[in-house]
Amino acid sequence: MAIKDETELYAPIKALFTERGYDVKAEVRSCDLVALHPDRYTPTIVEMKKIFTLPLLLQGVDRQKTGAEVWLAVERNRTKKGAHNQRFTEITSLCRRLGLGFITVTFFRTKDPVLEIWCEPAAAFAAEKTRAPIHPIAVSAEESQPYATASPASGKRLKKAAQKLINEFNARSGDYNVGGSTKRKLITAYRERAIQCALALHYHGAAAPRQVKTWTGCPNAATMLRSNYYGWFKRISKGVYELAPSGQAALIEYAEVTAVWAAKFPWADDQFTKLTMSGAVTS
Repeated sequence: MAIKDETELYAPIKALFTERGYDVKAEVRSCDLVALHPDRYTPTIVEMKKIFTLPLLLQGVDRQKTGAEVWLAVERNRTKKGAHNQRFTEITSLCRRLGLGFITVTFFRTKDPVLEIWCEPAAAFAAEKTRAPIHPIAVSAEESQPYATASPASGKRLKKAAQKLINEFNARSGDYNVGGSTKRKLITAYRERAIQCALALHYHGAAAPRQVKTWTGCPNAATMLRSNYYGWFKRISKGVYELAPSGQAALIEYAEVTAVWAAKFPWADDQFTKLTMSGAVTS
């Protein structure tokens, strides 16, 4: 059964890495899938496409610049139409030469998808022997940093690009996106921080940025309120902001994320933790 969109690859591939003990999130800094393991020093990236193409291969090679372990994943179409479905052995040989991992997913109408791992990233084997593991660390609700960006044993830093991946990964409270998405609003760390600020203004009313920072722990609350990138906030006087109607609507639109953050804040009550897509958020 041929898939219609590459986003259909995300769920089975996420399940594979979850079973291997990884924490997985989609669309992290333009990567279809990023996975972190507490016993691996480097992040893992998976780029997905419906078919194997030169742009996919080049994308995988480019992702290796981050120092991450990189996989390529495509559908294995059982109709065997097209040359790409006949040459997986050659594709595997090419990926192995380049140090890329390669996965295919076969979909069926009446049973679960079947994943085939043709080769693992070259770095995957060396990582177990030469790099100290990363272990989750305890964090507060305001500062989510479950994975470190340096070896706890040697203090050796990751490449800057890998650090950015992990920082963005850490700053997200969950996996709200689908890998391979295009033309969709993504839940990024920035959007989550904006939701936190909106939640604070909704609950407490008009306030100064420093108060919003205190309530949420968001370090750049003042910049977010002033720049008003999403149009969720309204300046009502010098240094004082309130939540605009569009911000109220955003709390409903992103109800799943709003509820997660509301549960983390001590000043939020049950009305937030029980927030649903009912169409209204009451004070």
